[in-house]
Amino acid sequence: MASQPERPVLLTGWGRTAPTAARVVRPRTAAQVAHALADAGPRGVLARGLGRSYGDAAQAAGGTVLDCTGLTGPIRLDADRGEVTVPAGASFDRLIAHLLERGYFVPVTPGTRQVTVGGAIAADVHGKNHHADSSLGAHVRSLTLAAPTGEALTLTPDGPDAELFRATLGGMGLTGVITEATLAVLPVETSYMRVDTDRTDSLDATLDLMARTDADYRYTVCWVDLLARGSAMGRGVLTRADHAGLRDLPPALRRAPLRHRAGSPLAAPPWAPPGLLNSWTVGAFNTVYRGAAPRRRRGEAQPIAGFFHPLDAVRDWNRLYGPRGLVQYQFVVPLGAEDTLVRIMEGLSRAGAPSFLTVLKRLGEGTGGHLSFPRPGWTLAVDLPADLPGLGRMLRRFDERLLAADGRLYLAKDGRADAETVHAMYPDLPAWRKVRERVDPDGVLVSDLARRLRLL
Repeated sequence: MASQPERPVLLTGWGRTAPTAARVVRPRTAAQVAHALADAGPRGVLARGLGRSYGDAAQAAGGTVLDCTGLTGPIRLDADRGEVTVPAGASFDRLIAHLLERGYFVPVTPGTRQVTVGGAIAADVHGKNHHADSSLGAHVRSLTLAAPTGEALTLTPDGPDAELFRATLGGMGLTGVITEATLAVLPVETSYMRVDTDRTDSLDATLDLMARTDADYRYTVCWVDLLARGSAMGRGVLTRADHAGLRDLPPALRRAPLRHRAGSPLAAPPWAPPGLLNSWTVGAFNTVYRGAAPRRRRGEAQPIAGFFHPLDAVRDWNRLYGPRGLVQYQFVVPLGAEDTLVRIMEGLSRAGAPSFLTVLKRLGEGTGGHLSFPRPGWTLAVDLPADLPGLGRMLRRFDERLLAADGRLYLAKDGRADAETVHAMYPDLPAWRKVRERVDPDGVLVSDLARRLRLL
């Protein structure tokens, strides 16, 4: 049986804002998940992974939260079929290590390895290869869903309940609890990336270079300096990569080409003062970081961990934003709406917004998930101190620009948007609701995000 519920504990997202209390149950099997769903109280149940959603997506005030990190077990690679079956509580850290030892890699990885497979599917995460390979949901061959009605459902993209499969991709855990998934895998010769780097001097130069060269690489991402002013605003460091083959490695690395060392992360201090990350400290970091990047470099061999997950080198780095936490604002605007992207970036620059991490990418075709975030266009993600003066007003103005440009916000990152805004950004919400009402007629599954945005 699952462990008995603990006394209510405070939970937050990665941004450490808006804590709410819930009882926590830690199931270790699919049967225990079903039992917990059947025992749902009036405030409902929600699954939670490693807590890397920035806002309130993995909280359920007054209800029961299922800590699904105990849903582990063997990872089963089928090389002949090019797929891997993995328990939903396994982390990407564990999955990537398992696959690389055998000459494979995940089809999509977000910017951290510290997410569970189930949570990644529920958010339909995307990575640096979205322009080429879409998001994770495009590579899910099947998944097992514990439904609130007590059924264990096996869902596939083309199966008899393809609509529920679509509703679950990006459905933020509100259609059922994922207990296992089968994913396509990518064969690789080494655990290194062949990386090309360019330093850009302006936003126009950044956008132009990305538009001209993204199609030549599987992975591409640009770090942007938002604190630069005038013609230098939006200058960046653009890195593009493909998986390195044996011939791409120097002789010393060819001896153990699949060796994978994620490393032991440094730990951020348990307490940081408010205002540690401000326009001065972040501006100084931006100057040093950009200055250290090469003007133009080709074919550098970088370890997979360093290219995909640099922030994982610092454990609990969110603490650096101080006790009031951080807000990540991530949006996408369609191709052709670059003016909206520019206006938002100019607004952040004028405000002196100290974004320690500002990332620009181009997105490709989506998965068809009703609430999945990615769509063809430009996506920008900025991390901002939650106590930045005027932050709420500024972001609301940005929301209005996004609505006018047919853009949208990423639900897995959001903790502050209003319901009307999000409803307008996700036109497939009514279709998603119909599926959810069918699979959860009693409203068992619920989250703080769902209540705030009136998704249910």
